[in-house]
Amino acid sequence: MTEDRSDRVPSVVTDPEDFQAVLDKLNQIDEKIEFVNSEVAQRIGKKVGRDIGILYGAVIGIIMFLLYVLFLAPMLGI
Repeated sequence: MTEDRSDRVPSVVTDPEDFQAVLDKLNQIDEKIEFVNSEVAQRIGKKVGRDIGILYGAVIGIIMFLLYVLFLAPMLGI
C-alpha cells in the first residue's frame, strides 16, 4: 500500500530571526500601502466635497435669483 503524500501539510524549518526580519519588512510594506491608500482617499474626498459645495452654491444662488425675480422685483416696479 502506497501512501499518498498530496494530502500532507508541507513543513519548512526556518531560522526565527530570518522569519521575523521578513515579517518586519512585510509590515513596513503594509504600512506604506495603507498610507498611500489613505492619501488617495483623502484627495478624492476633497474633490467630492468641492464639487458638492459648488452644486450647493449654484442651487442657493438660483433660488435667491428666482425669489428676487418673482417676489421682490414686482414690488419694486422693475
